[in-house]
Amino acid sequence: MCDKDKVEKKRWEEDTLKPALDRWPETQEEFITTSSLPIDRLYTPADLEEWEYMKKLGFPGDYPYTRGVQPTMYRGRLWTMRQFAGFGTAEETNARFKYLLDHGETGLSIAFDYPTLYGYDTDHPLARGEFGKCGVAVSSLKDMEILFDGIDPGKVSTSMTINGPASVLWAFYIAMAEKKGVPPEKLRGTIQNDILKEYIAQKSFIFPPEPSMRLIVDTFEYGSKYLPKWNTISISGYHIREAGSTAIQEMAFTLADGFEYVKAGIERGLDVDEFAPRLSFFFNAHNDLFEEIAKYRAARRIWAKEMKETFGAKKPRSWWMRFHTQTAGCSLTSQQPEINLVRVAIQALAAVLGGTQSLHTNSMDEALALPSEKAVRLALRTQQVIAHESGAVNTIDPLGGSYHVEWLTDHMEEEAYKYFDKIDSLGGVIPAVKKGYLQKEIADAAAKYQREIDDKERVIVGVNKFALDEPVEIPILKMDPEGDRKQIQRLNDLRKSRDNSEVEKTLEELKKVAEGDENTMPAILKCVKAYATLGEITDVFREVFGEYEEPIIF
Repeated sequence: MCDKDKVEKKRWEEDTLKPALDRWPETQEEFITTSSLPIDRLYTPADLEEWEYMKKLGFPGDYPYTRGVQPTMYRGRLWTMRQFAGFGTAEETNARFKYLLDHGETGLSIAFDYPTLYGYDTDHPLARGEFGKCGVAVSSLKDMEILFDGIDPGKVSTSMTINGPASVLWAFYIAMAEKKGVPPEKLRGTIQNDILKEYIAQKSFIFPPEPSMRLIVDTFEYGSKYLPKWNTISISGYHIREAGSTAIQEMAFTLADGFEYVKAGIERGLDVDEFAPRLSFFFNAHNDLFEEIAKYRAARRIWAKEMKETFGAKKPRSWWMRFHTQTAGCSLTSQQPEINLVRVAIQALAAVLGGTQSLHTNSMDEALALPSEKAVRLALRTQQVIAHESGAVNTIDPLGGSYHVEWLTDHMEEEAYKYFDKIDSLGGVIPAVKKGYLQKEIADAAAKYQREIDDKERVIVGVNKFALDEPVEIPILKMDPEGDRKQIQRLNDLRKSRDNSEVEKTLEELKKVAEGDENTMPAILKCVKAYATLGEITDVFREVFGEYEEPIIF
């Protein structure tokens, strides 16, 4: 900012601003982001001293990718519209998939129920009462075949939100596609497969960190050889944010996890440029429009820099941060649920302006139940309105050069590196998890946010301000009440009709592989094709690897 500009700013403060403040004082002493970051009244070139365009931004499709990984961004191709779906039986979810595809969805995203997430079959005692409630039950290749009945996996990209038993569910998908005549090299999609964030936030882990990391690197190695179009991990900040983190914590902890996976791949002996292009990310889109946009831009820049300078990746594709975004489930309210449509629209716009490659928009009723058909259709229409009516896709990174956005992007980058230094000082992500550092940071942020709501320092419309005393009147999804019984019957029939001697043989082979150091994916696929169940395969790993118990930390 030149001396003339500084003089003009001082004049504005005295002649224009001060009289206005005397007459109309600002509505609060401090303005903050969703993450409680204080925001100044006005940003000017003075906040970007020594700021260099080419160093900080460059051009879309060029390093450091702050402005996007594709040269034309949405002018050439829209983001994938991928609604998260899964409930009850495979038949019910299959019907929802077809409904969404008929209404313009361009990619599928599978939610699995909790027994599946933990590697249990539906008839396991620990699965009782949890069937199909938070996702679809998939206990075998047979369930996956039903899930994709009438859907060509060669023509649709599929994302699967699965972590502990990710390699098993991936094998179900690969085998299902092969039976339909679609070879692995033609499959497109993503397995979440991010176990580090499970220890940090979501808690649906099964095995200890070290063997879990082995299974993940096995998928990197197998995917780079046989599924070149598949993203073998979706390094997820979404669940970290849902657990109550700030935007900076979400970004920093997610990137730190990403660095840990890259290190693990390199330690296996893999060429970073062979597996890094298929690493993908998954971020949250919360309520603060500018904070979220800055988060995505900063994350893209940090990832490019670290992949190039720290990990020595040579291919530009290895420097790209490609990410899916989901609007913030934790922001949804059961009070006046229609307001959630407005929240989701703002969050989705942030994701688009931040350059996402894929987007899921939450439905207005998700604080009450799994989404109804009408609610999920409106959520999808939100994306379509942004894409076709808002003008947001007409130019690339339209907020690039905004003094506020660029200051916020730089600030978030600086704060992320402070977290990286702290994590490194603790010995890395896994030691930091075992010491409870990451978990405590998130818990403290969540408590602060809730305290601000309780004290009415932060307004949540319809909750602590503008509340209504009226019943909720929106349709609620109802599942097949016989679904649990039908699923268990299918499992019983499967165990009777399959070649059980072949199942036992493949499970024994898998055990030997798990006890050694071979890649586990070929052995898992043999089990899957013999119709071994999810629980049977996961139990082999439980026997060899053991189960992880989180330390109690006060």
